[in-house]
Amino acid sequence: MDWALRSATTADLEEIADLRATVMRPDLERLGRFDPHRVRQRLRDSFSAHTSVIETAGVLTGCVTLRPAEDGWWLEHFYLAPRAQGRGLGSAVLGALLARTDAEGVPVRLDVLQGSAARRLYERHGFTVESEDQVDVFMVRAPG
Repeated sequence: MDWALRSATTADLEEIADLRATVMRPDLERLGRFDPHRVRQRLRDSFSAHTSVIETAGVLTGCVTLRPAEDGWWLEHFYLAPRAQGRGLGSAVLGALLARTDAEGVPVRLDVLQGSAARRLYERHGFTVESEDQVDVFMVRAPG
């Protein structure tokens, strides 16, 4: 699947917030934490210049934020539209981002919801559990 990253703009914000709500809903409902307003507002509150849109054939298909952190990078808001999941796109995008961070020789951290299928993607790319609680699993990947 051909894809491209571009910087997200405020014009993308509501579409990205809706994508987040769609993608996260099953896991948040399973955990008893789905709130349609809150799931969108958390994205709005953390939207930044570090957010990128993932496009396939010129259409917004996902998003990802890779922002600088105190000791490396923080990966967040990595969502793919359901129609694009399970087709290798997530792995391709993540691999490209990690190649960039590996070149800097710094770790990448993220958190994923307990029971989320996305955890398997992160583990395949070298992330390991750093800590966890009832809701989140915090993972880290040393530079490769």
